[in-house]
Amino acid sequence: MHFKMIIVFVEDEKTDAVMDAAREAGATGSTVITNARGEGLQVNKTFFGLSLETQRDVILFLVEQHRSRHILERINIAGELDAKPGTGIAFQLDVEDAVGIMHQAQEISQDVEDLL
Repeated sequence: MHFKMIIVFVEDEKTDAVMDAAREAGATGSTVITNARGEGLQVNKTFFGLSLETQRDVILFLVEQHRSRHILERINIAGELDAKPGTGIAFQLDVEDAVGIMHQAQEISQDVEDLL
């Protein structure tokens, strides 16, 4: 079984919507890292040295490769990533090897066989 890592940087108020959309599309779990920050094309505004930007979350999904594109598209819609500038980004990376995923692999193996 081959996996992809989907990494999402999104405004914290959209985290739950992104996670729900990914689960509905076939993701079986996620890890959320809170209070990240970043900059896009526009430099963030400050007030007396304090940043006025909204907080971001980083969401990590380890998903079966046959589902990864569909999940990524659903994340895009839920997070409005292409619809509004500055809302966040998402991308996927190949995972060469992983441990600690036996329960996930057993859970989705039948679904993957049905897809093929």
